[in-house]
Amino acid sequence: MRKRLRRISNVLLLLTALIWGIAFVAQSVAMDRIGPWAFVFWRFSIAGLFLLPVSKISEKPYRSSRADSERSGENGCLLLIGGLSSGIFLGIASVLQQFGIVSTSVGKAGFITALYIIFVPIAGLFLKQRPGKMVWISALIAVCGFYFIAMQTGAGLSIAAGDVLMLLSSFLYTAQILCIDRYSPRVNPVLLSNVQFLGAAAVGGIGMLLFERPDLGALRAAAVPILYAGIFSGAIGYTLQIVGQRYTEPALASLLMSMESIFSALAGWLILGQKMSGRESFGCALVFFAVLLAQHSESVKARHQETV
Repeated sequence: MRKRLRRISNVLLLLTALIWGIAFVAQSVAMDRIGPWAFVFWRFSIAGLFLLPVSKISEKPYRSSRADSERSGENGCLLLIGGLSSGIFLGIASVLQQFGIVSTSVGKAGFITALYIIFVPIAGLFLKQRPGKMVWISALIAVCGFYFIAMQTGAGLSIAAGDVLMLLSSFLYTAQILCIDRYSPRVNPVLLSNVQFLGAAAVGGIGMLLFERPDLGALRAAAVPILYAGIFSGAIGYTLQIVGQRYTEPALASLLMSMESIFSALAGWLILGQKMSGRESFGCALVFFAVLLAQHSESVKARHQETV
């Protein structure tokens, strides 16, 4: 049963990566019409509103499935702490990513953001989580793959202001992944996702009021990409992430979700007519191999635990 749940979780995380990859196109289009703070605010506000009815429906069966010894007050406190913490990390990371995309090349942005697949297992060491050797090897292969995908010939490795923003964003996405890993098995995952969106929307809303001038015309112009980012990438995607991470280790989860960059490249080719070079195709193959290697390692580990 546990093995089957792991497989389902892995599929959900891959589906999450697909949704997020397509959302990369929406993010790029929206930035031509609306500011980064406003985009983050509306994106996660819509996600929270869309998910609110689902949260209410899911609460009753979730409570009935919990052990009687778990007190609702304690559960509510964990939900609030976990949801707001992950939401703040998510909100700030999203804003930094939007600023970084504007002020650095897309190639460097993709490579630097992908570093969270290394940051997650490193951070896990401080949380007494020891990923297997094959996960480390898979992460290194994936980073090499992202290099070939993102870094164009002659691009160099100079660090610009946008590069630093993307690096900080990657650190914060790491914190968000680990925060979800800590709280998702202990609370209602749909409610956790909803509270997370409130935290992320609050980050965007405060920044929008302080640093931008809300413009209804710009909002209407960016309505379609915002709706996709809010409903699909937000409400559906991040909820799938929380549900999927319940039975998948953080290091493997980060590898699966890093497929977002490959799906974004494919979406750019199919939707925007962008083509991948042989170098980029080779990088995609490396990342895909790394994910398969990590999944195989996790499957072997699970079979070993079941036989012990």
